[in-house]
Amino acid sequence: MITTLAQLFVNTVKSYPKDDFMLVKKGGVYTPISTQEFGDSVRDLCLGLHALGFGKGDKLCLLSENRPEWVMTDVATLCAGGLTVPVYTTLVSEQIRYIADDSDASIIVVSNAEQWAKLEPLRSRLEKVKHIITMAEEAPEGVLTLRQVMEKGRAAAASKPGLFDELVGRIAPGDAFTLIYTSGTTGLPKGVILTHDNLLSNIRTVSEIIEFSAKDTVLSFLPLSHVLERMVMFTYMYKGCTIAFAESLETLAQNLLEIRPHIMVSVPRVFEKIYTKVMDQVLASPSVRRKIFFWALKVGKTCGALQLAGRPIPGGLAFKRSIAAKLVFSKILAKTGGRVRFFVSGGAPLAKDIAEFFYAMGLIILEGYGLTETSPVLAVNTLDHLRPGTVGRPLPGVEITFAEDGEILAKGPNIMKGYFKKEAETREAFEGGWFHTGDIGHLDADGFLVITDRKKDLIVTSGGKNIAPQPIENLLKTSPYIASAVVIGDRRRFISALVVPNFEKLEEYARAQGIAFESLEGLCRDPRVNELLMSEIDKATPHLAPYERIKKITVLTRDFEIEKGEITPTLKVRRKSIEDKYGQIIEALYKEDVGNGRDGG
Repeated sequence: MITTLAQLFVNTVKSYPKDDFMLVKKGGVYTPISTQEFGDSVRDLCLGLHALGFGKGDKLCLLSENRPEWVMTDVATLCAGGLTVPVYTTLVSEQIRYIADDSDASIIVVSNAEQWAKLEPLRSRLEKVKHIITMAEEAPEGVLTLRQVMEKGRAAAASKPGLFDELVGRIAPGDAFTLIYTSGTTGLPKGVILTHDNLLSNIRTVSEIIEFSAKDTVLSFLPLSHVLERMVMFTYMYKGCTIAFAESLETLAQNLLEIRPHIMVSVPRVFEKIYTKVMDQVLASPSVRRKIFFWALKVGKTCGALQLAGRPIPGGLAFKRSIAAKLVFSKILAKTGGRVRFFVSGGAPLAKDIAEFFYAMGLIILEGYGLTETSPVLAVNTLDHLRPGTVGRPLPGVEITFAEDGEILAKGPNIMKGYFKKEAETREAFEGGWFHTGDIGHLDADGFLVITDRKKDLIVTSGGKNIAPQPIENLLKTSPYIASAVVIGDRRRFISALVVPNFEKLEEYARAQGIAFESLEGLCRDPRVNELLMSEIDKATPHLAPYERIKKITVLTRDFEIEKGEITPTLKVRRKSIEDKYGQIIEALYKEDVGNGRDGG
């Protein structure tokens, strides 16, 4: 029985020999890496790290974009008995320094010159770091290359052939294998300690209720620094899938066509962009094509509703569905490669309308829920039990209950060991013997978990109404004219929003309407743009209660940025930061003489 991630790796190499275990773009072409080549690289790197004095309990910071070397370094680290500390490539120098210092990292592995440029100014201040290793072919003075470390490993293997197996044998299920720093939406990042058993429990359970196999080709897109992508990467390995690496967000559409994946894990923002692009193309098409599309979508949604309810589809409707698939859906699905079994969405709420839109076309998106602290999956929709608008049923072996205020509390083998060096925060997180998620939600009549919002994000108006901003923000982003939005209104008499438009669409609209503008800033200040966006908001939110309706907006001239501390690397909004930064603009929304939008309670 596999009881550690190191054993999982050994089993993968033995059980799934294939020439295309991994696929990576080199020289403009996807190039295969065999299982044997992957296995040899991990062993060499593990023994090389061991030769550098890296051992059980030591920490290694990994600062790299998704690539095979990320996975090789991660697996080599845990096989040596150490802990990988993933670092998002979007972080700036001081954030990297904080994580390296707080984690007591003795080694930092960096991918390329761009990441090295952030690390180099810190070098003299990283007193605990003994070695810096680069994945590049050539290294700056005093820095090792990954190749050099592997050479040390090969030499160690030659002198002591059984050393790797000995290191793997020393690892126990309860040993920590990683230290993952939370994105810090409400303060400084905290290091989450996860054990081999934590992640393995999630891997085993998820692979039992969702089918993965060695026949599947998967596309790794979500950053491996994200706990969800990290867990599914080990799940892919566990089941012997072929793992292809997307190059970037910009090339994702092209990579989908090249790889033709069966499975991909992503965040809602990617599905929102696909939805917006499809709708843009539809609305710009001739009248006949638009009518055909919306007819097909209606047919697809009718069939989808019956399928989700477990009811048969009448013959006539099934015939219409086959026509809709041929005329419309097949063309859209072809842009994903044409052989997707399912996509997975996590990290933030996916709008129900978008999930139903894709389901109507035959593209299944399994939305799940969890946190870094829960390894990460607590609940997930499956192919057999699927309900859009929910995050699925709790995993087998995971217990869910609720505090008086609706906060989701959890128990299970996947719950973290604690926060690194933070005993008080750990005690607070486990108050009453349950892990406190910080999220508000409930179970529906059939046991599906519904998330309403983050506990600390809830808005309480001056009239005493409790409002969850995230579901409203998700509705707004279904408009092709809105890229991002942050809902405001805590201790205020009504709800307002900071809106980031889709600038490309906005410029198209302005030209079509004959709205002259000299700059983007000037266009965003035009009252007609405000009217357009308010009308889009009204169309997206007709079913909200009166006190939830957005009365005023301010149109922003740029999107929220990770580097400015406005969103986290996982694209979650840092509300406190945004409210502080845009304080004067927000105050202006609540002045009686400001007429953007409409006032009222």
